[in-house]
Amino acid sequence: MKTFTTLLLTFSFGILVFSQDLATYEKKVFNHKGQNMPYRLLLPKNFDASQSYPLILVLHGAGERGNDNEAQLVHGATLFLNETYREKYPAFVMFPQCPAEDFWSNVQFKTNTDGQRVFEFQNGGKPTQAMENLQALLKDFIKNNPVKENQIYVGGLSMGGMGTFEIVHRNPDLFAAAFPICGGANPETAAKIKNVDWWVFHGGDDEVVPVAYSQKMVAALNAQGARVKFSYYHGVNHNSWDNAFAEKDLLPWLFSHK
Repeated sequence: MKTFTTLLLTFSFGILVFSQDLATYEKKVFNHKGQNMPYRLLLPKNFDASQSYPLILVLHGAGERGNDNEAQLVHGATLFLNETYREKYPAFVMFPQCPAEDFWSNVQFKTNTDGQRVFEFQNGGKPTQAMENLQALLKDFIKNNPVKENQIYVGGLSMGGMGTFEIVHRNPDLFAAAFPICGGANPETAAKIKNVDWWVFHGGDDEVVPVAYSQKMVAALNAQGARVKFSYYHGVNHNSWDNAFAEKDLLPWLFSHK
């Protein structure tokens, strides 16, 4: 009984410390045409308003949608709290939250007769409301904060990986580098996004978003002469973000691009 109590206290303390760490991300809400988009913002270490800083935009997956302004920090947020990285790479880090009924990209999906999800990615078209609000938030933030406009980065997981491809496609001259994780896009968009540096991640056994969607995008980008890296994780299912965020070279790679 004493051992169980000790484990329970340790677990509870771990959750408390985790929550306190994530509280470093300030709670914000952006209003666009009467609609609110919650987001969390991590300021650069030793923030000085007279200096300019890079900006990292991180897009969460479908499971973290809502309006609590907390769920979007579940995956990846602790990486940017690493003190070594914060000292070496001071930057704004933004985690917006997509509404529960919306999606970052305007992809259509269904389940085929084999029980596998099939995604139909668009090449252009009208953005979802969430993407429209997100682009407005990004534009407003860059305008009103000391952002280094040659060091703006974006990445995301699952739905956010799809959103990463899409927001770069819609703003091809804005981002220096991008890191989509277990996402996908229409390969026809590769010609428009070829000037951005890419690091694509996917698990080989992904049962939610099949790895073929990332493989097709990597092949299309390579065909366009883009600078693209691909990390294929053998035996890993949909949670390839755990592997991606554990890559020790991810942030050094990201900040090396301008």
